[in-house]
Amino acid sequence: MEDKELNLIDHLDELRKRLIITAAAFIVFFIAGFVFVKDIYQWLVKDLDVKLIVLGPSDIIWVYFMLATVIAAAGTIPVLAFQIWLFVKPALTAAERRISLSYVPALFMLFIAGLCFGYFVIFPTVLSFLVELGGEMFEANFTADKYFRFVLHMTLPFGILFELPVVIMFLTSLGIINPYVLTKIRKYAYFVLIVISVVISPPDFMSDILVTIPLLLLYEISINLSKIVYKRKLKKDQNAEEAFTEDKSL
Repeated sequence: MEDKELNLIDHLDELRKRLIITAAAFIVFFIAGFVFVKDIYQWLVKDLDVKLIVLGPSDIIWVYFMLATVIAAAGTIPVLAFQIWLFVKPALTAAERRISLSYVPALFMLFIAGLCFGYFVIFPTVLSFLVELGGEMFEANFTADKYFRFVLHMTLPFGILFELPVVIMFLTSLGIINPYVLTKIRKYAYFVLIVISVVISPPDFMSDILVTIPLLLLYEISINLSKIVYKRKLKKDQNAEEAFTEDKSL
């Protein structure tokens, strides 16, 4: 009983250590983002035809915090993934350690790819559609707070959801899920993704479609990648079993 309690305490201490390192990395990246927030702001609004306005002094600091937080989140993702890997490493086999470690940089790259897709593809399309919808009826004046909230709604969810293929491949390589299960629950997954797209997109039909289609494509890509990983895993397990049988017969 005492051994189990000591083992639990060791795990909790290890978890606390990983969380502290992750939090420290987030703070460092947040400070860096805050230092360069003016340059980031200028880059984000360089193609904007109108000048953003603020309704009060608090809006300025809120924009600073918002941009710095996004930078901190992007920089912390590989650190968080690596700390999770270090935490579960003792429970993994040597092969599982190599496989899982290879997914750490992929998580970061896909997160950045999702942000870029949202910012350069989805965001300008939706913004242009909404502005043109107003036509000459309204004069477009954007507050900095509202504008950057809209940017985050159009980019951050894609940064997170673009990591779906890597997560699916990782879980498949560990044998937790397989492509047949993903295919079986496809209609339920579609429903969840459609609900997510409706929640994160502006309240108009065109935006819902522009956000829903990439999410459904991501799920289909995840299924195909899962099939590849699953076939390789089956082949590797079969070869290992054959080798074990040969050694046993000798």
